Amino acid sequence: MSIPFELPAEDRASSPYTGWTRAHWEAVADGLLTAAWRWSTPGCALLDLPGRPSRSGVRSDGLEGYARTFLAAAFRVAGAGGDDPHGFLDRYARGLASGTRTPGRDDTESWPLILDHDVQGQPMVESASVALGLRLTAPWLWKNLDAGVQDRAEEWLRGALRHVPAPNNWYLFPYTVAGFLESVGRGDAETAAARERATELMEGWYRGDGWYADGDGRAFDHYNGWALHLYPVLDAHLRGDTGIAVRHGERLRAHLDGFALMFGADGAPLHFGRSLTYRFAASAAVSLGALTGHTPLTPGASRRLASGSLRHFLDRGALTGDGLLGLGWYGPHEATLQPYSGPASPYWASKAFVSLLAPAGHPLWTATEEPAPVEEADRVLALPAPGLLVQATRADGIVRLHNHGSDHVRPHEGESAAEDDPHYGRQAYSTRTGPTASDNVADNHLSVEVNGRRSVRRRIRPLGAGQGDGWGWAASWHRPVFAGGPPMVPGLRVESVTVAHGPYELRVHRVAGAPAGARVTHTGWATGPEESLVSALHGLHGWEAGPETVRAPRGTAYTPWARMPRLSGAAGGTTVHVCLAALTAAPGPGPLAEAVTEVTADDTGVDVVWADGGARTRVSFDPVRVTQVAGGPDGETPTKSS
Repeated sequence: MSIPFELPAEDRASSPYTGWTRAHWEAVADGLLTAAWRWSTPGCALLDLPGRPSRSGVRSDGLEGYARTFLAAAFRVAGAGGDDPHGFLDRYARGLASGTRTPGRDDTESWPLILDHDVQGQPMVESASVALGLRLTAPWLWKNLDAGVQDRAEEWLRGALRHVPAPNNWYLFPYTVAGFLESVGRGDAETAAARERATELMEGWYRGDGWYADGDGRAFDHYNGWALHLYPVLDAHLRGDTGIAVRHGERLRAHLDGFALMFGADGAPLHFGRSLTYRFAASAAVSLGALTGHTPLTPGASRRLASGSLRHFLDRGALTGDGLLGLGWYGPHEATLQPYSGPASPYWASKAFVSLLAPAGHPLWTATEEPAPVEEADRVLALPAPGLLVQATRADGIVRLHNHGSDHVRPHEGESAAEDDPHYGRQAYSTRTGPTASDNVADNHLSVEVNGRRSVRRRIRPLGAGQGDGWGWAASWHRPVFAGGPPMVPGLRVESVTVAHGPYELRVHRVAGAPAGARVTHTGWATGPEESLVSALHGLHGWEAGPETVRAPRGTAYTPWARMPRLSGAAGGTTVHVCLAALTAAPGPGPLAEAVTEVTADDTGVDVVWADGGARTRVSFDPVRVTQVAGGPDGETPTKSS
């Protein structure tokens, strides 16, 4: 699809994969800002973008438009050494003066006060973008403001320090406000306390492998990159704090070691977790690593990932005809959105423009683009800390994520809440498919049916993850919950294991404690008829017949309507159910029925022998343990025991 503003000519010499250079990033930033500013209020304090209002109200939405676009403008201008050819900073300076005025009788532009997250929380989120924008542009904007405007701005921002954030990444918003105030000589005990509080919480949320939980639960998603790593590492970079830089920088490096594999060859990030309307913000951590040096990636690979992600969305309809980022993934898609999203929410994508803080002579821009990790080889990567398994295939450029550890259920929340959360509750996600809507048949899901009620997967408890040469596994258990009656069946428990082997996914489930007459169903990947994708599912044990095809009329973020394969079987007491799944772009692998030559299963474990070389995979229960031995003319040789 065409981009509604002018871009430079492609440069396939320095950017053989995307054709895009730093000049393209600047042009996109300018185009997005120019389009958004057409919706400014007269005093420039609010950008009232068109679209459905958020639950926070139109005044808060207008502040969101100001703050999030300011972040893009700040990266653009600061990265150019203060050069502001379109005069954006003058507009933001005017908006700051208007927005921080004491509300009066005829006031239409003053910003909502920052209060506790459960009273009026959204302004606290936006305070971080305002503060970071001011910090980045201080030599050209803040230092030229009247003292009265500076004082009013400080007083408004301090609301973030004096009120209660949501119990997750929100604590980094007052942290960022404090960092700005200290950078302009306005720090005190209040700012120090906000920074210390966030730092302490971050230590408690860190789980290892470069992954933070987003709060005290087990929510692992894109907030790791565009929030939990971004704010502290960028703060340390701006203040020159080597102590923080070493600790948080090494964690960013570890995160990117796995996260870099989570982009498809077409540039798409994984469609997983909430706030996906932020789109190419997913590349922020990649560029931040290149900027600060805390990355395992070469500059050429970093640019290929970042530019590939930016171009992926702009080429696929993320922009409206007048150049605005609309709510959705490509075009509008209601099921992708959260209730807190408003018309300006997509502009958190501005975080991707942290890349522009690297000047034109930085290796991020001067090195020749190199392949993305998925383009180099087939890979399987186990991430035990978050309980995730990544499976990437070079032939079709698709990356799949098998989720055995991320659920977005807070520890204090009732386990029996039966809402289906498509963004976390599915067993698998990818760079080419999205989950189905919560009121449609769930994709990639094992459901237990009791008395006509089907279960959903809520709290996920990891049981381990590991990998060998070209294969890997992850496992978890959960208690199925039900809507429309008693939410839980006492004693009912599902243990699930995914083994990635080449392009195949071996899915093993042991259902224990099911009442007589219970049934189970298992679905595969949801795809659309217009997509060049093959979604296959084949029962190996515990299913009654071949898969049927079921529809999801509301579709996914990728297709207006979707279909998927589904297996069915009987349950009761303890039963084991084994199947093969695959998602491929044509030409795909051969028939799944020919992928294995032997299957044995009981309630103690499962053995599968693969057709391609005779390797034997053993999944054991009590406790869950997965091993694989290689077959060959000299007999079986262990390749990995996990």
